[in-house]
Amino acid sequence: MAQALTPRMQAMQDRLDDWPQLARYRADNARLEPPRPAEARVVFMGDSITDLWGREVGEFFPGKPWVNRGISGQTTPQMLLRMRPDVIALRPRVVVILAGTNDLAGNTGESSLPEIEGHLTSMAELAHANGIRVVFASLLPVHDAANPVSATRPHAQIVALNTWIKTYAKHHGLVYLDYHTAMARPDGSLERALSDDGLHPNAAGYKVMQPLAQRAVEAALAQR
Repeated sequence: MAQALTPRMQAMQDRLDDWPQLARYRADNARLEPPRPAEARVVFMGDSITDLWGREVGEFFPGKPWVNRGISGQTTPQMLLRMRPDVIALRPRVVVILAGTNDLAGNTGESSLPEIEGHLTSMAELAHANGIRVVFASLLPVHDAANPVSATRPHAQIVALNTWIKTYAKHHGLVYLDYHTAMARPDGSLERALSDDGLHPNAAGYKVMQPLAQRAVEAALAQR
């Protein structure tokens, strides 16, 4: 007779069974009406920095038909598997992709920069093939290297990945959304007033990000 799983073990098993967490938004996606002909739907794809936006912290673009599809802790391979159900199937005009910080931290195993870049490239290519314009966001800086959530995300790797994202966006006609410059101190660390834990924006942090994201989406919508 198989031994019954404890709640903690069952939760771990459930997560392994649905590694990309496709079930997280399945019901929400089914309830979401198709966009109206004149509606400029935007989907935000990301990790906890997106997931928390407007749910636990800050405001998420009130009054706009913009959809949050962030999942805390996720890495780029998981988001790549979610592109069809959580982005393409929702028929947005624009997708805003903020991804990569958890890859640097090794949340789903060690990832090299070329591997992360490959996943981001595939996400952009899938969007383009389906007529969706892409906004690629920079990774946010982090602060306080003594904090475990920050120590696993070296500044040099954040800068290197952001440089690649900016260059890729330029060469492929995508919009680059530069959160990093607006939120970093002169030494490259995250401005302490914008985060309480060194990684996730607080309300002040999201207040900085919101107009930047809005301008980037407007630029993507204006593209021919």
